[in-house]
Amino acid sequence: MLTQAQEIIIADTAPVVAEHLNAITAHFYPLMFERYPEVKPLFNQAHQADGGQPRALAGSVLAYVQLRQDPARARHVLESVVNKHVSLNIQPDQYPIVGECLMAAIGDVLGDAVTPEVADAWGALYQELADLLIELEGQRYRAFAAAPGGWRGERRFRIARTRQESAVIRSFVLEPEDGQPVADFQPGQFIGVRLMIDGTPVYRHYSLSASPNGRSYRISIKREARGQVSRHFHDNLDVGDVIELLPPAGDLTLPEEGQDPIMLLSGGVGQTPMLSLLRQALQQGRRVTYLHAARDQAQHAFGDELQACRRDYPQQLEVVTLYEQADEYPAKAPSGRVTRALLAEHLPSGNPRCYFVGPQGFMVAVNQHLAALGVPESHRHFEHFGPARALEAA
Repeated sequence: MLTQAQEIIIADTAPVVAEHLNAITAHFYPLMFERYPEVKPLFNQAHQADGGQPRALAGSVLAYVQLRQDPARARHVLESVVNKHVSLNIQPDQYPIVGECLMAAIGDVLGDAVTPEVADAWGALYQELADLLIELEGQRYRAFAAAPGGWRGERRFRIARTRQESAVIRSFVLEPEDGQPVADFQPGQFIGVRLMIDGTPVYRHYSLSASPNGRSYRISIKREARGQVSRHFHDNLDVGDVIELLPPAGDLTLPEEGQDPIMLLSGGVGQTPMLSLLRQALQQGRRVTYLHAARDQAQHAFGDELQACRRDYPQQLEVVTLYEQADEYPAKAPSGRVTRALLAEHLPSGNPRCYFVGPQGFMVAVNQHLAALGVPESHRHFEHFGPARALEAA
C-alpha cells in the first residue's frame, strides 16, 4: 500500500508522466529487450515496430492510475491485460523485470524530474499494479488447471486436420498429444500458441473458431504477407506436427442470462471468434444477425458453415455478406463497405447486443455507426486481435 506522501507525489506527477507516457513506453521495450533478451519472444515484434504495443502499455498504465481508487472498475479494465497474460503463461518472477526496466525508462525520459522520492512513489505504484495482476492471473491459472481437461503452462497438441477455408485462411484442428480430454472454453475466446521457428520460441494468440467439444480445438489463421508465424503455419506446418497451447482466455463472450437479440459483425479474419458465438446464441434461442465483410469472394471463408446454420435455424438467423471489391458478386450480395444505412437496415429490434471484430478502420466505423443508431456502450462489444487501441478515432 502506498504511503500518504507517495499518494501525494503520484497525484502531483501523474500529469507529467501521462504527457510523456508514449515516449516512456517506446523507450521501455528496447531497453527491456536489451537487458533481458529472453523475454523478447513473448512479444509480437510487428506490434513493436508499428507502435501498437507501447501505446497499449501506456493506455493500461494511465487507466490504472485513473481508476485505482475504484478497485472493481480497475479490475474490470485490467481484464484484457489478464487475458493476454494468461494466454502467454506470464509468471510472477517476470514482473520485477518489467518494473526495473519501466522505472529506468521513466528516469531516462524525465531526467532530473525523477527524484528519489518520485522514483520510490512510482515504483510502489507499479508494485501495487503488479501484485493485482499476479493475483488475478493466479486465480485464472488455478481455475483452469482444476477444470476437467485443464492444465497448467504449456500442453502439447498435434495437428489432426487442416482445411483451406478461403484463399488466405486455413483452419487447423488440434488434438492433445496425450490423448486426454481438453477443457471447454467460452465461445468467443482465444488461445495462446507457442511454437519454435528456426530454434527460437514464438508466441501468438488465435481465436478458437469452433464450438467446444471436449476433444480438440480449432484455430483459423490468415496468411499475412509479413506475418512470421502465420506464414509458418501456412507454409511449413501440416497434419502430425506438434505445437504447444496455453489456456484459453478472452472476454468477448455472451452474457450468461437474457434473451437479447445478437448482431455479430466481422471484417476479414475477424470472423473467427464469431462462429462459436453464433452457435451458442442460436442454441440459446436468440435471434441473430450475422454480417460479414470480406474483400472478395475468394477471401470469403466459412460460407458452408453459415449455410448449415441457416438450414438448422431458419427462423432465428439472418446472414448478410458484404464484398468490398466489385469484380465478382453473387446475386443480391451488397457491395462496398459497412455503412450506417446498412446497419440500420439489419440491426435487430429489441435492444440488441452487438459484437464486432476486424481491422481497425472497420471497428472504428462500426462503433461510430452503432452509437449513432442508439446502441448503448454497454451493448457494444469488441476485441482487438493485436494491442488494444481506442475506437473513438481512426
